[in-house]
Amino acid sequence: MTEDEKREALFRKKRRLVSGAIVEEGRAPPTMRGGAGNRDTASSYDSLLREKEGVSTTEATRSRFWRIIGGIFLAILIIVIAVAVTVSKNKAAAADDKGGDDLATVNKDSIPTAARGTYLDPFTWYDTKDLNVTYTNATVGDLPIMGLFSEWDDSARANDKVPPLDKPWGDYTKTPARGVNVGGWLSLEPFITPSLFAYDRKLGIIDEYTLMKHLGPKTAASTLEKHYATFVTEQTFADIQAAGLDHVRIPYSYWAVEVYDDDPYVFRISWRYLLRAIEYCRKYGLRVNLDLHGIPGSQNGWNHSGRWGQVRWLNGTDGTLNRQRSLDVHDRLSKFFAQDRYKNIIAFYGLANEPRMVDLPAAAVTSWTTDAYNLVRGNGISANVVFGDGFMGLENWQGKLTGMNKLVLDVHQYVIFNKDQIVYTHQKKVEYACDGWTQQAQLSMDTSTGYGPTMFAEWSQADTDCALHLTNVGWGNRWTGTYASGDANAALTPRCPAQDSSCSCDEANKPDAGSFSASYKQFLKMFAEAQMHSFEKGWGWWYWTWDTESAPLWSYKKGLAAGILPAKAYDRDFNCDADVPDFGKMGLSEDYRREVGVSGAELEDAELVVDTRVDAVLENRMTLEELIVGV
Repeated sequence: MTEDEKREALFRKKRRLVSGAIVEEGRAPPTMRGGAGNRDTASSYDSLLREKEGVSTTEATRSRFWRIIGGIFLAILIIVIAVAVTVSKNKAAAADDKGGDDLATVNKDSIPTAARGTYLDPFTWYDTKDLNVTYTNATVGDLPIMGLFSEWDDSARANDKVPPLDKPWGDYTKTPARGVNVGGWLSLEPFITPSLFAYDRKLGIIDEYTLMKHLGPKTAASTLEKHYATFVTEQTFADIQAAGLDHVRIPYSYWAVEVYDDDPYVFRISWRYLLRAIEYCRKYGLRVNLDLHGIPGSQNGWNHSGRWGQVRWLNGTDGTLNRQRSLDVHDRLSKFFAQDRYKNIIAFYGLANEPRMVDLPAAAVTSWTTDAYNLVRGNGISANVVFGDGFMGLENWQGKLTGMNKLVLDVHQYVIFNKDQIVYTHQKKVEYACDGWTQQAQLSMDTSTGYGPTMFAEWSQADTDCALHLTNVGWGNRWTGTYASGDANAALTPRCPAQDSSCSCDEANKPDAGSFSASYKQFLKMFAEAQMHSFEKGWGWWYWTWDTESAPLWSYKKGLAAGILPAKAYDRDFNCDADVPDFGKMGLSEDYRREVGVSGAELEDAELVVDTRVDAVLENRMTLEELIVGV
């Protein structure tokens, strides 16, 4: 070994290396920089080497410093990357196990190519909150479970008046349902969200069918999903629980399940929001009434079924085809909702909302109802099954559809869609709610005079049909005699109680119920409580609807805010146990041409005018006679 080699070996043996961790913590010797070693030994050896190689000591030290810094940085970077990868893998594993709503935990490459851009691709979703974004193409009843979490908890209760979800409800005749609809959400209704239908009337956009055709597939999907994600949220169900309600009716349409032929409807996106809504109901202890609001072919030809016009279900060229399609939809739905996770929370399973039996053969509808009932029961649905009264008159259901366990008749009660009832005075409307509807409920609940189990899944506080788009987009109303429907309920002369040109929609159409006169508010609250009282003579009630954009007499949310509904649905001031006042004598106009009563602001203005005129008399600028005439 040469002398130089011996010297190099000796210096290497004496060098002390410092770990990166010690350097970062400040525990390296004060003479060390970057963990390079002991200056007394290493730098002496370096000097010898640099001198031998013809490089200055200063240059060598500087070069060595930057090499060491670079090495430390690289080592730290490698450690950081390794930790990040490990954490990411752990998070992904946790997401795969329990699911999560954070797309950051999902690798886009985990979405199969065939599923990208479809309703199964969470990266296309407008909202992922409280949805499981871990990809799966698993189905039950050929319907996707994508978005659901694997665990659920049925221990919540809506309030202390009712049992928690994991305990039986018991007898609805003793503990009636008190609920609300979330209408206009998954099945559009123009009067609930008129902003979605704010187009030139010449375009003929009057229902979901024509709106979707106008928007086209891409815009229709983005428009509707934004509506789904924002019109009803978790807060909706928290507020429903806080109002003392215990059931929620969720209207949805067949295109959540399937679309046919040239259907322009947005396929399947509403399904995800329906499933999430059920989970929100679960969180707040609210039992669910599933309501298939629109079925293939349209069961009534009204805009809330999806398409205005001809009834193509059980009727017309495609009547038989749509009959089978509607059964196929229920075959898939019932298999899905027969899962254990829904047995406690789904209390009512609806077959078809408001079949228009005045235009359909009654035998055809009852035959289909029998087939649909047997189908869903055979697929494992244990909930109460609901069928609509079809506007036949409650007494006409006596003796029909017998022998079917937990089959419930659904009745929707309104005075405003009947031209002979809309003319009732405000006093008469409350009296009719107390007497007429109570008698109807009792008649229907008695199998000797009616069907038997009866529920009231739609009603409102509206005393006119004035709300924008209520009768149809661009149509008039019965109240002012501008309803040219062409059917028996057409009204070409005013049907407000005055039945003359004084009829006006001004007061009823105020967008803020808080601005209503005191006498009108008193009527509205009493009218609501009278209906609650009557419908609890059956299996209970569901108000139509939770919220609207601009029709406060159809919004439970707005009614609560205005004080025209009880703060708690189970704690009411009026239960048809007192005389109903003559609201006309209290200053409430029957025609809404003008309010006889005045608001606080109007009263202040009037007092100011009187004070000014009195001052004028005292100052001899006005005679006493002029003051009296002026006032």
